Amino acid sequence: MKFNYKLQRLCGAYYGNPTVTDSHGTRGGAGNSSNICYTSDGNTLISPTSNRIQVIDLKTHTVRTLPLEARSNVRCIALSPNDAVLLVVDTKNYAMVVNLVRGVVLHRFRFQRKVLDARFSPCGTYLAVTHGKHVRVWLAPNHLRKEFAPLILHRTYTGQSQDATHLCWSEDSSVLLAASKDCTVRIWTLHTTRRYQPTTLSGHKTPVVGAYFDYREDAGSGNRVIDKIYTLSQDGALVAWKCDPPPNNDDEDEDDAVVEEIDLPPGNDEDFEARVDDAIDFFSGGAAGGPASKATRSKSTAPFSKSDQAHALVGCTWRYGSRHYFQQDGASLVACAYNDRTKLLAVGFSSGIFGIYEMPSVANVHTLSVGSNQIIKTCVLNQTGEWLALGCPKSQQLLVWEWRSETYVLKQRGHAYGARCMAYSPDGVVVCTGGEDGKLKLWNASSGFCYATLGEGHTAPVGSVAFANSSVVLSAGLDGTVKAHDLHRYRTFKTLTTPTPCQFLSLAVDPAGEIVVAGAMDPFHVYAWNLRNGRLLDVYTGHTGPVAQLAFSGGGGLLASASWDGTVKLWDMYKANVATESLSHNSDVVCVACRPDGKELVSGTIRGLLSFWDTETGKLKHELDGRRDIAGGRKENDRMASDNNASGRYFTSVCYSADGSCVLAGGNSKYVCIYEAQQRILLKKFQVTFNRNLDGVLDELSSKNMTDFGPVDEHAGDSEDETTYNALRLPGAKRGDDGSRSSKVEVLTRQVSFSSTGREWAAVSGEGLHVYSLDGDMVFDPISLEEAITPSAVKENLSLKNYSLALTMALHLNEDALLEQALEEIPHASIGSVVRTIGPEHLERLLAAIGTAMESSPHVQYYLSWCLEMLRTHGVHMDRHRSSFMRAFRSVHKAVQTKHDELKTICNQNRYALEFIESQASLTTAATAAALAVGKD
Repeated sequence: MKFNYKLQRLCGAYYGNPTVTDSHGTRGGAGNSSNICYTSDGNTLISPTSNRIQVIDLKTHTVRTLPLEARSNVRCIALSPNDAVLLVVDTKNYAMVVNLVRGVVLHRFRFQRKVLDARFSPCGTYLAVTHGKHVRVWLAPNHLRKEFAPLILHRTYTGQSQDATHLCWSEDSSVLLAASKDCTVRIWTLHTTRRYQPTTLSGHKTPVVGAYFDYREDAGSGNRVIDKIYTLSQDGALVAWKCDPPPNNDDEDEDDAVVEEIDLPPGNDEDFEARVDDAIDFFSGGAAGGPASKATRSKSTAPFSKSDQAHALVGCTWRYGSRHYFQQDGASLVACAYNDRTKLLAVGFSSGIFGIYEMPSVANVHTLSVGSNQIIKTCVLNQTGEWLALGCPKSQQLLVWEWRSETYVLKQRGHAYGARCMAYSPDGVVVCTGGEDGKLKLWNASSGFCYATLGEGHTAPVGSVAFANSSVVLSAGLDGTVKAHDLHRYRTFKTLTTPTPCQFLSLAVDPAGEIVVAGAMDPFHVYAWNLRNGRLLDVYTGHTGPVAQLAFSGGGGLLASASWDGTVKLWDMYKANVATESLSHNSDVVCVACRPDGKELVSGTIRGLLSFWDTETGKLKHELDGRRDIAGGRKENDRMASDNNASGRYFTSVCYSADGSCVLAGGNSKYVCIYEAQQRILLKKFQVTFNRNLDGVLDELSSKNMTDFGPVDEHAGDSEDETTYNALRLPGAKRGDDGSRSSKVEVLTRQVSFSSTGREWAAVSGEGLHVYSLDGDMVFDPISLEEAITPSAVKENLSLKNYSLALTMALHLNEDALLEQALEEIPHASIGSVVRTIGPEHLERLLAAIGTAMESSPHVQYYLSWCLEMLRTHGVHMDRHRSSFMRAFRSVHKAVQTKHDELKTICNQNRYALEFIESQASLTTAATAAALAVGKD
């Protein structure tokens, strides 16, 4: 079994920071703003989630998570014009320069002050960031190589009295626009421009949210020149500033001629040039040169051509053009975006309403709501202006709206208060999660998108979920009900209740999918129902504590129930008058799982022990002490180091792999462990997250943050959202306080589960659903390798039509790409003869290779022929050794089921199209016949 699992995607949180919680339980990063951006083609959306980056392909509807993490929650991101370099800045002002194509970190850097916005110049040479009250421009890093100092400071712009909030470049990268919380907008030039005086636009009463350039075509040169500037503030005011060209001055050329005749004084020319540069920077309106080299300084002070937009602004005056107000009752303008090509302006409000307006008339195109009264923190238009992306961090909601067709291209939302439990479907295609909000979400395991939300049912958090079969999922909630949901019609078709009210913590379904059992918190009973008629079959009593988890054995007749009373009881579901066997432990039991063959079970206690039991004899086989493996991470309120505080760490969820050889365990720690069951050794340990905004991630805390009254709140007084829409409006009060206080969420794993295919496993944590999968291309895992078995030998035998030998060699090398090539070059007529030459030792690997290749191959019928020949020839052998082939068989079943669903959708669409064409043809024929009849008459 391979163990090179890598994080494939993070589901359940597509935008915002779900790791921040206040006293009211509100999630989403109230003090941490984030932004989203499109790639240059507009088909891919990059969104920050917690301390990770999600890359969402809007064409193929797939999502992947970059294999990197910031130190804390991401505050802002910036993408270069060539889609190669991504700048990621977190709430601690630590930045990462990322190669987006490869997904690797090129450089790490820390800004000294708060960064609220960052923008690459359109030419891709410069990078502008808001640096507290200042704006700094850096030379952009190179994505092709790692440099010692990839960020070289070009210039620092000053003059604003409060933090800068928004940046905007001109088309030719010669002019920079910066909005600030001091209600002003500053206009600077990138390089020193003769006679240009930096301009300040003031006229707003509240902090400016955004500022954008608007262009017009120059009749003389045919180029686009700056015509207007649009500024928007939090009170919903839109101001258009008009640029008036300078009057004609005949003395300008004479002044330039006089300046050109000035010679340098004798002495050190370099020192004089440096002093001249400093003097120009000082008198140019608060622009100070950065610590660049002489070559960089000469490059930075070299002006653009006379036709650039910076020189076009020399001598221009800005006058007040017009003012408009967006009338939203009690709501503040929080986010905005402008596309100067299509003249579209998008605005988002704190009430969850967004609008699209056509400029310069400010004609309303759409005014819609995202469906929840949540703050729209970010909105951005793609290059063509067709798709509008909206982000709501508190509800972790990400939407892409196509305003022309009035449809959603993308609409994803996580659980309101976090996920609590999860389960894989038997075929591994669907993942179901239950949340604290009482809803169920269905996720596609291949794409990572949520395609259905079942929100009819529970009025309390979902305690456990389980699949009866591929089309029925059951959920048990703390509201005392067990609900059965149909995955074809997406509705609840049965509700199971108990005679007396209770709260359910655990749920299990027998392998046949007919009997449903649920364990209660109080009273300490286990209830069993018949799923077909919904009738309560029996109530199992005997536990003296809450029933934490339930599990059926492989045969289906034996039920294991783990309880806080320190016992695991074994119940025979099909035989009456059979004594219940009790497996005693020294402490509370919080989790249990049965091996797929039903001959062994594992239980976990609050002391960090994993006990393995023989289900037939009821004897303890061996124990595994995992306290040291799961220990790690010191909480802020802990009075001892993490090395000495291992008593509070234990496993809360365990599960077996598909072949039963390994155990996956996770608990109230940042680690998830994989153990070999028989040898009792730790195979691999995964750290779920490195986000320092979570409590318990660091093993050592800084003593300077500890006082006699507890730890110092590092986020106190550092909220960038101290605006009117966050404050509670009280009668007669100018400022309000809603009493909410932020606190860190503890890092823990609520539940872990292996996929039926064995190629991936998932864990539910406070950040969402972490899906780890195998990367087969990166692992070389040969069997019985000899010198004559090489990739070139495989290709040579394929060219000589020795298909059986070539396939056997490819199976020995066990490389996915080589196996797929060998499979697809075998003719369809030779599949049967080749399958008959495969020995029993290669069947499992061949079956797994067929399932892997079929997932991405368009040759559906070809691989179905392989599956059919495998079953015809070796079906009896695989049935006798079912446990050895179960993982590979489930992988093939998942691939076949996925292809079936795709073809079903395409065939239905084609059928409807053909029916429409046929109906139109019949109408045309009838009309033609009627016309001919009239002509004859």
